Amino acid sequence: MTSWTLTPEAFDSVNASSLRRDYYDEVASRYWKRPATSEEIDQGLAGDGVELLTPPTGQFVVGHYGEEAAACGGVLVLDAERAELTRVYVRPAFRGKNGASLLLDLLEEEARTLGASQMVLNTRLALYVRHGYAEIPAYCTGAYMEVWYGKDLRADR
Repeated sequence: MTSWTLTPEAFDSVNASSLRRDYYDEVASRYWKRPATSEEIDQGLAGDGVELLTPPTGQFVVGHYGEEAAACGGVLVLDAERAELTRVYVRPAFRGKNGASLLLDLLEEEARTLGASQMVLNTRLALYVRHGYAEIPAYCTGAYMEVWYGKDLRADR
């Protein structure tokens, strides 16, 4: 039986870079209501701050389903209490196989390890509500941001 393996990985590894490109392509294409071009993806990833997703300011995680790089996500420390959940992505062929839940659990643990007591994010996906996240006031701004969520990580122990 094929299973998930999720581990911290450098944001610029071959697998992480490929997953980040797919993530940005999906988000931008959905927002623009048309396929993103390769040049637009390159431009979107340039200077996106991903280098902060390394300790002590963050962490990046890659999930493999069997031998395939199938999912990724990051945690970015915002301040003494909050970390932001970012770049959470599961490739379409691997959705519905529990990878998102496992990835979310690991990213929350990584945030705790980095000292966060609250996780925040901006998204429109129902996955986070199922995992105890609730809508909060905006904590940042950006082109693709419409809804923000938060979760008290101390309550989950």
